[in-house]
Order: sequence, then C-alpha cells, then structure tokens
Amino acid sequence: MMWKISFLTDNPKSWIIPFVDTLEAIVSQNHQVTRCWTHEDIPCGDMSFYLSCEKIVPPHILKRNAHNLVVHPSRLPHGKGFSPLAWQILEGKEEIPFCLFEAEEKVDSGQIYYWDFINLEGYELNSEIKKLQGQKTIDMVMRFIDSYPHVNGKPQRGEESFYRRRGKKDSEVDVNKSIAGQFNLLRIVDNERYPAFFRYRGHEYILKIYRKKK
Repeated sequence: MMWKISFLTDNPKSWIIPFVDTLEAIVSQNHQVTRCWTHEDIPCGDMSFYLSCEKIVPPHILKRNAHNLVVHPSRLPHGKGFSPLAWQILEGKEEIPFCLFEAEEKVDSGQIYYWDFINLEGYELNSEIKKLQGQKTIDMVMRFIDSYPHVNGKPQRGEESFYRRRGKKDSEVDVNKSIAGQFNLLRIVDNERYPAFFRYRGHEYILKIYRKKK
C-alpha cells in the first residue's frame, strides 16, 4: 500500500541532510513523499518524520498526520532534550541507545515503537559518529514504514531526565588539563559549526581535529 509520508528537517545546514536525501530517494519509490523545511509545510497524511529538528512542533501541526515520529539517541525517558548523543559520549558511554517514538505535545514523551543502539570504539570523531547516527536513523525510519500499519508502541517508563542545549562555551578546552582527559570533548566538536577552542594569555584560539587515516 502507498502511504503519504513527509520528512521535516527545520535546519537546512543540519548534518542529517544527506541521510534524509537518501531516505527520500528510497521511500519515494513506493510511497508519496513530501520534503519539508518548516512545520507549516507539513501536509496531511499517514506519517511525518521529524529528523534532527530544532523547533517544537505545535499541536495543530501534529494533528495533520496519523503518526508523528522522532528518532532520538537515548533511552527515554532518560536523556530527553538536546544533543543527547554528545552528552552521553562526554559521560564516557560507548553503547548509545536509540528509540523511535511518537511525538506528542509534551516534548519527548510519546510512546516508543522501537529500540536499537550503536556501539562506538572510542576513537571516532564527530563526522564518523554522525555517519553512524544517520545510518541508524535511516534503519529505524525504514523499519517503521515497512512494518506499518502493524506497529505497536509502548509507553515510556522510568524516571525522566533532561539534557540542556549545548552552546559555544561547551566546546572550550581547558589549557590546564590533558588532551587525554578532554578527548571525548574533542570527539564531539564540529570543526566548522562549533569548533574546539581555548583562551590563553588574553587571546582565543581555535582547534580543529582530524583523525589520520591508516
């Protein structure tokens, strides 16, 4: 059966754009697909996927589709909020849980359809981490579409926690600490959008990190 599906990414410079391009190419072979850049562009349909969106979706938009879906890299209800993958890497975690859940009026509160995870080895930098995250997003979105309408969600259970939004100051390196002690921070910085930096002797210096290929 052909479904009416929309994909929303509200930041045209987001890291996830190439992965949404891939999703659009795959899904449009069998379904009616609409690519959206703002909430107001979302049409009425069967399901809408909100992929790396930075704005909260208002209730009147959610009513346009039977399902409104988000892929989130944490074990909800723990790790709601912003940049959960980056925060977990800073916490030293290498197995990162992912869930696909239903978007509700209350942020990150809807029922969960699928769980999965990615394993990191501890050397990956931001671009490599985002590639794993993007591929896992594709896998979970396709799993839902291919299974629909035979999908069953479960309510979130447990104590909730929230991660705050990261800003420029969160990429600051402490010149008095070792590189090893701050390596997880260097792993998650974006060399272009929010590079690592440090302040020394009244000046600010930018650091960019790359892994030498074998």
